[in-house]
Amino acid sequence: MDLPLEGRCACGEVRYRLTDRPMFVHCCHCLDCQRQTGSAFVLNAIYEQDRIELVSGTPEPVAVPTSSGRVHEIHRCPSCQTALWSDYGRRRLRFVRTGTLDDPSALKPDVHIFTRSKLPWVALPADTPAFDVYYETEKLWPPESLARRRAVVD
Repeated sequence: MDLPLEGRCACGEVRYRLTDRPMFVHCCHCLDCQRQTGSAFVLNAIYEQDRIELVSGTPEPVAVPTSSGRVHEIHRCPSCQTALWSDYGRRRLRFVRTGTLDDPSALKPDVHIFTRSKLPWVALPADTPAFDVYYETEKLWPPESLARRRAVVD
């Protein structure tokens, strides 16, 4: 992967740059993600907020309810409303929508989660771990990613 990675909203008003590799990439099949994206799943690359640089524009956070009862913020372009990333709780982590990258193929999922609600016509690759709900982060994430996560979550 060549760094930095860059991405943008549909209209181009908001552009961003990712200055590092993601800690981990989720392919989430939960019903909330299906509803919020209007798709079968969402691909989210997990980053520390300070490793995402705004190149132009300013996304606006939109509070969205989830089935857990906790609200999370989806940051959208104020003009075209493209969802660029999500913030969950008060953590300093962002879940960047990989489909907004200039090269969406640059990041592939490390794991498939909430497959209990996966649409039946979606086939999962045999070489990527998949879980009915979630997984134990400590068992799946690489040590470097765990250290980065501890630095911002703990």
